[in-house]
Amino acid sequence: MKKDYLEIGRITGTHGIKGECRVELWCDSGEFFSYFKTLYFDNQGKQAVLLKSRPHKNIALTKIKGIDDIDEAQKLTGKVLYMKRTDCPLPDDVYFVQDIIGCKVKNINDGTDYGKVTNVIFTGANDVYEVKNPEGKTFLIPKIDDIVRSVDVDNEVILIEPMKGLFDED
Repeated sequence: MKKDYLEIGRITGTHGIKGECRVELWCDSGEFFSYFKTLYFDNQGKQAVLLKSRPHKNIALTKIKGIDDIDEAQKLTGKVLYMKRTDCPLPDDVYFVQDIIGCKVKNINDGTDYGKVTNVIFTGANDVYEVKNPEGKTFLIPKIDDIVRSVDVDNEVILIEPMKGLFDED
């Protein structure tokens, strides 16, 4: 079942003396993060209204409504910020990483179950799915069209056409 609220970043400290926060980004970019005017302090809907947010190197500098000095901002250090799924509609065939994690990976031809996605690694060229089987062995599956044939996040299944050497041959 898809989560209504998705982790988007974590407040790691303060910036300046007027209540700005430094946010470690758990999303594609600072530009994406800055798109939001409302985020949430929890996955229950407690709002954090963003007065301004701007990318700065690999973080975002964010001013949250009601946080007006360094002492108030410091109290937020360590808090995770969430976005509401419905605030960001995605195009077809684009998914949130959190929807990919936990999906079963199966062979499109014979239904062999290879395990579940435990992580998504961003390489620049293509994403790589880290898959752990029930015995605890980890496999890396590149998300390329020749291998990943379909992704069904609603049913939590990814169908692949494994290439030779992708999995240990007996």
